[in-house]
Amino acid sequence: MEPLIKWAGGKRWLIKNYNHLIPKNADFNKYVEPFIGGGSMFFYLEPKKAIINDINRELIITYDEIKNNWEEINNALIKLNEIHNEQLYYEIRSQKPVNNAHIAIRFLYLNRTCWNGLYRVNMKNEFNVPIGTKSKVILDNDDFEKASNILTNTKIFNDDFEKIISKTRKDDFLFIDPPYTVRHNNNGFIKYNENLFTWNDQIRLRDSIIGAIRRGVKVLVLNADHVSIREIYQGVGEFHSLFRASVISGKKENRGIYSELAIKCF
Repeated sequence: MEPLIKWAGGKRWLIKNYNHLIPKNADFNKYVEPFIGGGSMFFYLEPKKAIINDINRELIITYDEIKNNWEEINNALIKLNEIHNEQLYYEIRSQKPVNNAHIAIRFLYLNRTCWNGLYRVNMKNEFNVPIGTKSKVILDNDDFEKASNILTNTKIFNDDFEKIISKTRKDDFLFIDPPYTVRHNNNGFIKYNENLFTWNDQIRLRDSIIGAIRRGVKVLVLNADHVSIREIYQGVGEFHSLFRASVISGKKENRGIYSELAIKCF
């Protein structure tokens, strides 16, 4: 199915254009994704058994609520769809709900109506993305009941990626898509990405992946196609340069075709 959440760095383009790199459901036991984001791969594969994780607490609460409370979420979004306007957007954006259902409803509402589905917070950890041009809160491909069913046998975590990778076993499929930018593939890559995912985290991730491969786990890694990434993964798996369009930037000059690196280890 189509994912319910729009997320910067989403991998719908990978599924559409590079499907041959993805194993079929019958070829693995359990699906594991430590950086779930919008979940394009997860919802495409619809695994029978899975572990998903993300460091973003509100995102993980949202997945948990879709799993266990999809009808309340769906009904609330239908109502918001009828009354959505600019004033309501900024009113909801300013709220700080503590109830998990309300956190999920707010998260989904803002994700669908903010600029480009971008998730960004300020120094006070307050969501500060302005309203976007899209007015639909309920999308044509929404199916919260199906999403809930897919999540039924999924364990959902809000933890460090290393702990999640350690849960993988022989013949599991581990899909790795950490935070990174492709805009600086050639200039200032490490410095620019340090704000997203530190170099120390990149090394920890590489070491965790090598450990998983030794346990017999099937691994597909997506990362920036940069010489420093190629160096630390030398000898780990097959390298594939993948080309995609980047359209998230508000400035036309920052958009274009970029190369990303896939490392296939199975």
